[in-house]
Amino acid sequence: MTQRITPGANAPMTPLWAAVTDALNTASRRLPTWPVYLFGLLPMPWFFWKALNGEMGVNPIEALEHRYGLLALQFLVAGLAVTPLRRMLGVNLIRFRRAIGLTAFFYVLAHLSVWALLDVQSLAAIWKDIVKRPYITIGMAGFLCLLPLALTSNNWSLRRLGPLRWRRLHMLTYPAVLLGSAHFVMLVKGWQTEPILYFGAIVGLLMLRLVPRR
Repeated sequence: MTQRITPGANAPMTPLWAAVTDALNTASRRLPTWPVYLFGLLPMPWFFWKALNGEMGVNPIEALEHRYGLLALQFLVAGLAVTPLRRMLGVNLIRFRRAIGLTAFFYVLAHLSVWALLDVQSLAAIWKDIVKRPYITIGMAGFLCLLPLALTSNNWSLRRLGPLRWRRLHMLTYPAVLLGSAHFVMLVKGWQTEPILYFGAIVGLLMLRLVPRR
């Protein structure tokens, strides 16, 4: 028997909104999660191909590195929005959160690989950049926060750790996303609007978790 998903504790309870959320949640239960991986990761080889063919400007390696980093941050924000959507609006996309998070990690890994293998190309230079450049130090710290989350984003790890310890471990998502957005803010020259908007959106999504349930 299919369990009916009701709106979250803070969701508006008007009949129209209840009907909309019910339709959305029913549709989401019927959709598989694999399209998140398929359509989420399709841009990765496409942008690599464009960079390989010189279609990403005068510095294709840097452009590819930044593109992967931006996509990683966008998927991290999307994953962070799942809980507030459920709590505040009653839209339940929780079954897609693992796929969204893993897709974000794959883009973080691609971003790091382009920087290390195609840009810096030296272990000594990589370590020097991590130590001497604060934005790279912060970005690497964010990656290290995400690494155990990616490794344990499977049912076996959930059973092995137990739900409580697994949830506590996956709270590393919050510092990881903050560090990623701080890395973006520090990466660009001057106070540009785009990275500040991402940072503000992330802080806002985290603060929504502090809103008490009614």
